[in-house]
Amino acid sequence: MMLHMLKSKIHQARITEADVEYEGSLGIDEELMEAVGLYPHEKILVANMNNGSRLETYAIPEPFGSRRIVLNGAAARLGSAGDRIIIMSFCQISEAEVHQGRHQPRLIRLDEHNEPVQHPSRSPGAEEIASMLEA
Repeated sequence: MMLHMLKSKIHQARITEADVEYEGSLGIDEELMEAVGLYPHEKILVANMNNGSRLETYAIPEPFGSRRIVLNGAAARLGSAGDRIIIMSFCQISEAEVHQGRHQPRLIRLDEHNEPVQHPSRSPGAEEIASMLEA
């Protein structure tokens, strides 16, 4: 059986611009894309933390190191400059690979200037989660 699993996540990115006249997509600083293994034109799910909207689109690179996050096209109606968003991509992997612990999504958390505050890492395992809950 194949499972649909989280592959990449950019958490708490701040929208720097919204351009309804652009054809579509979400522009993401290329450096941030590389940090989480997100490819140009890869399908993404975007969740807006300010208004609760969710949308599917694709990623396009913005200049490396620019920290630009640009909501384009019709999607620009679902967010504004300053809104915080979560950007996610997914992959399909076998159940066996999951059980073997071979899949680890790449995650990064950003500050209010879209600077990394938590660098790409693996997700915590079951034991780590249990110890966090006990604390």
